[in-house]
Amino acid sequence: MISENLREVRQEIQKSCALVARPTASVTLVGVTKYASLEQTKELINAGVRHLGENRADKFLLKKQALADFPDLTWHFIGNLQRRKVKSIVDEIDYLHSLDNLSLAGEIQKRAHKELKCFVEVNVSGEESKQGIPIAEVEDFIAALAGYDKIKVVGLMTMAPFASTAAEQRDVFTQLALLRDQIQSKAFSWAPCHELSMGMSNDYPVAIEAGATFVRVGSALFQEE
Repeated sequence: MISENLREVRQEIQKSCALVARPTASVTLVGVTKYASLEQTKELINAGVRHLGENRADKFLLKKQALADFPDLTWHFIGNLQRRKVKSIVDEIDYLHSLDNLSLAGEIQKRAHKELKCFVEVNVSGEESKQGIPIAEVEDFIAALAGYDKIKVVGLMTMAPFASTAAEQRDVFTQLALLRDQIQSKAFSWAPCHELSMGMSNDYPVAIEAGATFVRVGSALFQEE
């Protein structure tokens, strides 16, 4: 079932890329395994997915250890990262999708032994329930990271409101793409900001059409008919 779901998701990615004349290879599929069992995760890996996303530090560490036989995996931490958890995982992950305050940045700078690729989380929709930095504050926040040599801002991340229409989703994603272009034009050496992490199981085709380069897909991969 997982391999069939993966085939359908890959077809959707290909179709969405074709609609806007993008190469399929310009989109990285991150399989979100936070609700998947170890057996389901292995099935996804064996079907060809090498980028995995987790959002709980303790569960991530256990899962990574259990999957030590797959050394070529790329790990994405996609949830809110508490400062007290930074020490335990910062050198174990490849990407952090939720950098949104200087306190967290400072803890990463203090604890990391290697450069960490980070997405700055942006609250485009303005929902109070959402994490992330308001659009108007993002450039100043990224500028303030100049002295943090353990942090590389590779891009921006956002989430559209869950119960939104395709038009509302497209508006949110387009705003993030424009902001990404704005930051990219500054040519900050510590923030090349060429990536866009946006789109989940319910809206990743729209996100791809708006320019997403990383999509975080979980339930669409593991759902059963």
